[in-house]
Amino acid sequence: MTKKPTKKTDTPAKAAPSSKAAMTSAKAPRNWVDAEFEDSLDEELELELDDRRISRELGLIDELKHGSEIDRSLYFRELFRLQTELIKLQDWVQHKKLKVVVLFEGRDAAGKGGVIKRITQRLNPRACRVVALPAPTEREKSQWYFQRYVPHLPAAGEIVLFDRSWYNRAGVERVMGFADKSQVDEFFHDVPEFERMLARSGILLVKYWFSITDQEQQLRFLMRIHDPMKQWKLSPMDLQSRVRWEQYTKAKEEMLERTNIPEAPWYIVEGNDKKRARLNCISHLLSLIPYKDVPHDPITLPDRVFNPDYERKVIGDHLYVPKKY
Repeated sequence: MTKKPTKKTDTPAKAAPSSKAAMTSAKAPRNWVDAEFEDSLDEELELELDDRRISRELGLIDELKHGSEIDRSLYFRELFRLQTELIKLQDWVQHKKLKVVVLFEGRDAAGKGGVIKRITQRLNPRACRVVALPAPTEREKSQWYFQRYVPHLPAAGEIVLFDRSWYNRAGVERVMGFADKSQVDEFFHDVPEFERMLARSGILLVKYWFSITDQEQQLRFLMRIHDPMKQWKLSPMDLQSRVRWEQYTKAKEEMLERTNIPEAPWYIVEGNDKKRARLNCISHLLSLIPYKDVPHDPITLPDRVFNPDYERKVIGDHLYVPKKY
């Protein structure tokens, strides 16, 4: 979040250090972390206060104490440290022209989106992108099942995060009856070889399953239902997952058993504590890909060229965004 510049008439709380001083000061990294902490804390507090408001309105007094047990300061400092490592990993992937695919699967409201957001938050979107496909069209339904996913696979130097993937067939399509038994059997027969093909082509495939308890999912669904800013996260399929909890459990167990192959094993993330799940998943992902610092040439900001004959044109006030804040 970019802070607005302080007006000249305001009294500054503290003079900002010069760029040279910031670069030479031993405390510069800490100051950067402190600034990021303050900005991120504002957003986190807004979300937390909103959750508490909804909880009170629903009469969920006991759930007001529910939340992460990890210290907020420790959480943010670890998150920023891990995000710094993710930048190094991205540099390494680009430097070595690696191809990385990460699948995020799991229960609805298990926290997949939150982890994906923290992974991509400070990365270059040209090198790390998220794929979240909608329901297949009639044309796509007639294609080879994996065909719609193949165009989104990475080229050299790219990381692709799938927010749900071809494992829809083993989960929602199977449980909701969108795929019949023969299609599901064909999927289980094909997917191990499909993923081995990806591995042979040089793609590193990582698969995460996010797991939460029945009670935790119920709480998160209630929060979404009664919070207008979160209702978009709910779909008819999400609501049906409550009714078919046990069917999803059986489908998940068979999926893990039949598709956990050495070339692309499954990793289960405990998601009841959102903050711990984020840190654990990012830390684990970093541990799977050996990487090193990539040397960069020093960057020097060139001097601005001033033309004494240049006159800036006057822009009409009607083109400016009104200053309401």
